[in-house]
Amino acid sequence: MPPRFGPAFQDELAALLEWRRDVRHFRSDPLDEDTVAELLATAQFAPSVGNSQPWRFVRVRSAELREQLALHADAEVARAGSSMSEERRTAYSVLKLHGMREAAEVIAVFCDDATAFGSGLGAATMPETRRYSVVLAIHTLWLAARAKGLGLGWVSVVAPGHVESVLGVSPDWRLIALLCLGHPLEPDDRPELERRGWQSRLDWRANVSER
Repeated sequence: MPPRFGPAFQDELAALLEWRRDVRHFRSDPLDEDTVAELLATAQFAPSVGNSQPWRFVRVRSAELREQLALHADAEVARAGSSMSEERRTAYSVLKLHGMREAAEVIAVFCDDATAFGSGLGAATMPETRRYSVVLAIHTLWLAARAKGLGLGWVSVVAPGHVESVLGVSPDWRLIALLCLGHPLEPDDRPELERRGWQSRLDWRANVSER
């Protein structure tokens, strides 16, 4: 018999979703291997097109490779800021956009576009659904980490091809996300970008229409 998820669980689930944050500020405490293994195993429960499970997680254990990626992100942050208006650039300059030097773990997540698993079911007309599946695995990991009091940060200020080259992955793999995982410095239930005046959260009705 399937489990029943009662009101108490539903309230906790709502709180978990509310407290899930894109974390950029981390403590440097390490994570034990059992915790990391449990989180990655939980991510495997994510839904995927044709049950293809196309996600490929690469833990960046090398300090040299991590620093290469951090330097690249720093350069991309500076480049992006240079094209903004002066007012927006001032607000942008105070944002911390990655925690690769502090976080306990840096994990690159790829989509294996050539995977044989799933035999192409559901991806023949929409091959991009494989990449959407990888995003669902990332979100599953994100929630599982938050449930353990950990933070996850998605580093989007990187060029995918550069990361693929630095990490030397298969030519069939495409970068979906570069993640920082660890203990958040200051947990908060409001996004940092909202707290710093960059962008507030929209009312959900603004994104819903009918036909």
